Amino acid sequence: MEAKAHARSIRIAPRKAQLVVDLIRGKQVGEAIAILRHTPKAASPIVEKLLNSAVANAEHNYSLDVNKLVVTQAYVNQGPTMKRFRPRAMGRASRINKRTSHITLVVAEK
Repeated sequence: MEAKAHARSIRIAPRKAQLVVDLIRGKQVGEAIAILRHTPKAASPIVEKLLNSAVANAEHNYSLDVNKLVVTQAYVNQGPTMKRFRPRAMGRASRINKRTSHITLVVAEK
């Protein structure tokens, strides 16, 4: 049995979130939370909150043992991009892409 948690349209670039998610894939939940607490990246608190949500889903919905949970799948997909424009010299404008991410974590009992 496995429990999932999704965070959709999070305002962080998928590349940056992917670096944090790669750290916890395959780890036990307690170890993964410890890693996220001590990682100085902007995506760490977001992924930690999502991991806690997945653990709560596993415990509440499927009655799984929290001490035996492992992060089996963790991936980041690109969400919708917000396009913004910035004024430049000589009346021109350049585009700025504000990227978003869809983050998914799956935990299962080992």
